Amino acid sequence: MSRPAKTDAAKTDAAGTTTAETATPADGSPAPVRSRRRRILVPLVLVAVLGGSGVLAAVRPWERHGSPSAQQSVDHATAPVQKGSLSSGIQVGGALAYDTPTPVVAAGRGTITALPAVGAVVRTGAKLYEVDGRPVVLLTGDRPMWRDLGPGAADGLDVKQLKRNLIELGHADGLGLTVDQKFTAGTATAVKRWQKALGEQQTGKVALGSVVVLPQPTVRVQQLGAQLGSALGATAVMTVTSTRLVATVQPADNQLSQFKPNGRVTVKLTDGSTVNGRIRSLVRGGSGNGGDSGSEGEGGPDKTTVTIALDSQRQAKRAGTSSATVTVVGNTVSDALIVPVTALLALDGGGYGVQVTDGSATRLVKVQLGLVADAKAQITGDVRAGDQVVIPK
Repeated sequence: MSRPAKTDAAKTDAAGTTTAETATPADGSPAPVRSRRRRILVPLVLVAVLGGSGVLAAVRPWERHGSPSAQQSVDHATAPVQKGSLSSGIQVGGALAYDTPTPVVAAGRGTITALPAVGAVVRTGAKLYEVDGRPVVLLTGDRPMWRDLGPGAADGLDVKQLKRNLIELGHADGLGLTVDQKFTAGTATAVKRWQKALGEQQTGKVALGSVVVLPQPTVRVQQLGAQLGSALGATAVMTVTSTRLVATVQPADNQLSQFKPNGRVTVKLTDGSTVNGRIRSLVRGGSGNGGDSGSEGEGGPDKTTVTIALDSQRQAKRAGTSSATVTVVGNTVSDALIVPVTALLALDGGGYGVQVTDGSATRLVKVQLGLVADAKAQITGDVRAGDQVVIPK
């Protein structure tokens, strides 16, 4: 009698693969085709236990769509939970430039016989340039001269402006001069004192073209528009600016809502330092305040130029006219727990968690997400400053 055939047996290997062994006939003949080895794959489900209170499935957002083999190859590191401040906002490239470029147009006739150097600083009462060998002096005011001023001149705002300058320059001391619109004998005496200080003929009269009236009491020569020997005309002799630096930017239209009048900003300078500032104006079209950096005027006529007054001129002038980065601060939190955004895990059912390491052990902690900025996230939950959280390398 032949021996009975072996019964089917199943073996499961360590990888979770179950192998069915088919019966072998006693005579040793090959097994039928239908009895060939079959493999049953058992799916692998990864879960993480949160504090023993239940089972939470966690997925790293950057691994969600990867294949199993790709996910297993991700190498991880750790980063500390930090405590500090976090701010949101936007950054826009701009420039430092001298404020309020103003063209200087000469009045009267004559030939330019002396010009200042670019970068020269001229104060009220000093010579700005020279025509026909005679100085053209800078005065402060908002009305250009349009006539000669002297004894017998009709009352006017230009007379009032001249008298204010004479008093501020110290040439009216002891004369009892008041800032009004009348050209008095005392006014003529103050003019003679001023002319003597300049080394000019003491006529007591101010001829048209002998002064330039500008709003700034001190100006910086930005660029020249005329050459020595040129005849006076309608074109600007030069362009001057204030001696104060400002920051200017031309943000995109979708960024303009972040730039609010009088809003506070931070300006990063080329040396790496920062200076705080205040948004002073938003002007549609043009290239803003200009400057020596050469970075303005590229945004086109429809761009909006934002001008920012700086809190510290000393710090800004160490950098000089140069590029700058303006940061508009949005929401800010302080004394917050902060982790890299790459430490966040998306949890099944919504919300986020982080993996906190403790030696060789790792626990998944559910956290509440706060402000997110600069690739960092504010979190609250069962974590402390100094804890190490898992991040990908």
